[in-house]
Parts: sequence; C-alpha cells; structure tokens
Amino acid sequence: MMDLRRFALVVVTVAVTVVGEFGCGCFGNVLTLNVLRKFAGHGKNLSALRAHDIRRHGRLLSTIGVDLPLGGNGHPSETGLYFAKIGLGNPSKDYYVQVDTGSDILWVNCAGCDKCPTKSDLGLGLTLYDPKKSSTSSLVYCDQDFCTSTYDGPLPGCKPNLQCQYNVVYGDGSSTAGYFVKDNMKLEQVTGNLQSRSTNGTVVFGCGARQSGELGSSSEALDGILGFGQANSSIISQLAASGKVKKSFAHCLDNIVGGGIFAIGEVVSPKVKRTPMVQN
Repeated sequence: MMDLRRFALVVVTVAVTVVGEFGCGCFGNVLTLNVLRKFAGHGKNLSALRAHDIRRHGRLLSTIGVDLPLGGNGHPSETGLYFAKIGLGNPSKDYYVQVDTGSDILWVNCAGCDKCPTKSDLGLGLTLYDPKKSSTSSLVYCDQDFCTSTYDGPLPGCKPNLQCQYNVVYGDGSSTAGYFVKDNMKLEQVTGNLQSRSTNGTVVFGCGARQSGELGSSSEALDGILGFGQANSSIISQLAASGKVKKSFAHCLDNIVGGGIFAIGEVVSPKVKRTPMVQN
C-alpha cells in the first residue's frame, strides 16, 4: 500500500547514496535509472533531457549494468512522482511507467483493459501492451514457479492452463487487476564511461485488465507502475535472480530542478556510504 503521489523510498537490500563534485556521482556494476526533470509537454523528449542531464552533472559512468532514463520529480506540488521509459515485447515498444519503491510488481495497461487512461497531461503518449502482438510473450499460469512463489504456495482452485492473476490496491485507494505475462524487457547495458549497448532481459510483469481510482482518471496518468520492492516478483529481484545485478540500489536526486540517478546493482566507484534497509 502506498500513496501514488509520493516517492516512498523503501526498497530492496542496500541503499547507497553517492555524492560527487557535481552533486551526483559515478556508479559501477549497476543498472542505472537517469532521473530527469518533469515533462510538462513542451516538446522535449527523454533523450534530449537525458543528454542535458549528463552535460549538467558531468557524470562519468564507469559501469557494467543497465541504464533506463527517467523523468519527473518528487515535489508533491508538481508531478510528485518519477517515471521511466521502458521497452517491452518483440518488436519492442516504449511504455512510460511510474517508478515505485513501495510496491512489488511491474504492470502496464493492456489491450482491452477497462478504464485505462487514454491521455496524460505530462506530455507523454500512452500505449497499450498487447501480448498477442509480441513474438516473445507467453502467459504465466497458476501452477508455475513465479505464481506459487509470489503467493507463497499454490492458488486455491488452481488447475492447468489457468492464468496467474494479480490485484494491487495502493494507498490512495486506486487499484489495478489483471494477469501475469512473461516477455522481453529492453535494457541499455552500460559498458563504460557514457557508453552503453542494448540488451534484453526476460521478466514477468502484470498485464493490466482493469484500473480504478486515480490510475484510470488522473491527469498525470502513465502506462503503468514499475515496482522495485523487496518481493521476489519485483523487477530488481528478478534481475538479481538472473545474475544481471546484485540486489542493491543507489540514488542521487536533485531537489532543485528535479532529476538525478536511480542505480540498481553494486556500486564500485566512487566511495559510497552504505545503509542496510530495515526489513518489514
């Protein structure tokens, strides 16, 4: 449960704060999420803002990880959220999802869903994910390991070919419900100083079939939510289980103009302060 208008930093195993000469620091062996200022529909895109952010902070990303651009800020009087552009499916399509460290799954609005938003005042085009149009998608069934581990055992009434369902209620009363699918997630793997290459990781995420509350009517609507919680169902847990990253994260956020970095994985440079997270 969380308030969708707050960036509740309650994630994973280790929190790392990195501060360098320009405010934000350098990361190593990580998946990094470059947090940019909010998008207000002035014709600027994520690529342009990301390039501006890199120039402004003068970062040197000597990393081995994955880089996902983000937008937004944490000011409650403005967007009150951070969001990422991610690629899903084959061929890959772009989706804008809120980054949320207080929930445990990634989900996106799917074709045919009920009360899904069709527009956003954030200046972003919204897209419905259609598993039938991706050559690499597959359904997740109730007797498969992901489903049984997510629900701590077999679901009552589970039988072959019964889809694994999800239902999440957030702190503001909004809810999302649907079913789980497995598909490719396009990732930008950082290979050196300001260098990256595209790579794919297979992840399980929710296909939103029904939304309620702010999720279906907010002027700041997005395609879904990217949960970075501690459960095995979260994307960070899935990537860690596949050996792509270690289960830790770092963050460096600019509280003046918005933006910063959210990095997933082990930070090797520069010197960082590590703080263990309080469980439960």
